[in-house]
Amino acid sequence: MNQSDASTDPVAIPTEHLDVIIVGAGISGVGSAYHLSTQQPERSFVVLESLDGFGGTWRTHTYPGIRSDSDLYTFGYRFKPWTGQPIATAAQILGYMGEVIDDNDLAGHIRYQHQTSAASWSSETRRWTLEVTRTDTGEALRFTAPFLWMCQGYYRHAEGYTPEWPGMDHYTGQIVHPQTWPGDLDYASKDVIVIGSGATAATLVPAIAPDCAHVTLLQRSPTYFVSGRNENETADMLRALDIDETWIHEIVRRKTLHDQSEVTRLAAEEPAMIKELLLADIRERLGPDYDVDTHFNPSYRPWQQRIAFIPDGDLFEGIRAGKASIVTDQIETFTEDGILLASGRELRADIIVTATGFNLSVMGDIAFDLDGEPLDWPDTVTYHGMMFTGVPNLIWIMGYFRASWTLRADLIGDFVCRLLAHLDELGASSATPALLPDEESLTRLPWMDPDNFNPGYLMRSMHLLPKRLDTPEWQHTQDYWVEKDTLPAIDLDDGRLHYD
Repeated sequence: MNQSDASTDPVAIPTEHLDVIIVGAGISGVGSAYHLSTQQPERSFVVLESLDGFGGTWRTHTYPGIRSDSDLYTFGYRFKPWTGQPIATAAQILGYMGEVIDDNDLAGHIRYQHQTSAASWSSETRRWTLEVTRTDTGEALRFTAPFLWMCQGYYRHAEGYTPEWPGMDHYTGQIVHPQTWPGDLDYASKDVIVIGSGATAATLVPAIAPDCAHVTLLQRSPTYFVSGRNENETADMLRALDIDETWIHEIVRRKTLHDQSEVTRLAAEEPAMIKELLLADIRERLGPDYDVDTHFNPSYRPWQQRIAFIPDGDLFEGIRAGKASIVTDQIETFTEDGILLASGRELRADIIVTATGFNLSVMGDIAFDLDGEPLDWPDTVTYHGMMFTGVPNLIWIMGYFRASWTLRADLIGDFVCRLLAHLDELGASSATPALLPDEESLTRLPWMDPDNFNPGYLMRSMHLLPKRLDTPEWQHTQDYWVEKDTLPAIDLDDGRLHYD
């Protein structure tokens, strides 16, 4: 059902009614649109995207070298074989997503430059109403639907996170965040400092180092890296045997996930062994005289934060060639010419890049209300990390951090379509998560156990997120290898979903 309400009142807001609204046309939104169109083809839907094209992260991030930090055999959709190198550029990922949109006639469902500012649930009409602005014209629009599917990602695209360091206003060079990289930034033959230690810094440094005079990666503390060739031997062998790409995708996907499962298990059970393997690889690449313990030996155990993959060891090649270096120290203050460190050393630079992370965004910073009452997400408890107590007909895709994000988007796509079909079977119009009576007294815990996963952006924003319980039904386990079996097996009639 797709209905438009055009009134003769000149101040009336044009309103369109659909069965499902998807917010976001990134990797999650496009995948969700595919699942809805193929598993529930009779339902009308729209995908509202604030940007001028699909892709999300892969459209907004334009810094040099931007690439995936997950392999595309698992980051790619399960229904669309990936045929390129495991680690892909943003352009390659956008091309892949474009093929999904074209092959499945999804373009007509996507509305670009449609910014959602508010979402309201009405118990009387059993509908969500979204207030939307066309960013190209300023026109106010309204969309309504019984079901809302939030696929807008988990961070603010408009700005990255940059700490406020002393003396930043005294620095006479240029300060840049990778998330808002200027297209005309000239770094040729210049000294550049990249502040940060994560995947973005590890991607950016080898991409710009050949053109710079020198690049210094300045980190407060180290992170874990693993390097390898940007190829998949199993896929290459199967292609040499002329195996169908659909089979290759599934075989390589399963093998990769099996191997990742073993590494994740060992990281929890034998963290010292995994740490030594990671450090040994770096020692071999940088040589016996390099101070690996200072610059590559984190204080936390492997997989408490993401392990960044370095394809073909390009970061280490830059260090060996003398085009890049790593400094591990604290920032005392910015100076006119660069950065003064706590050790007393001053680093001089023409450009400083703050690859210091991003700001978490809960539900796209959209103002939500239930029957006119503002919705405060920390007052809710998450149902399987995708729905929330007291909030009807709403799904949020929050993917995995130890495995590819898209794996969970596919699983949740199946769940949503099964839930919609179940609503039809019951003759119900809404499903609302609710704790069982004996669960009401359980302690409400932060969204994520810091001992399990503790990156800075999550720790800074934990107070904004829904709560969890110490039970599998009421948390996001971050464990694909468990959820691949448990999410499809969720009992929709166990009393934790209330139907009306």
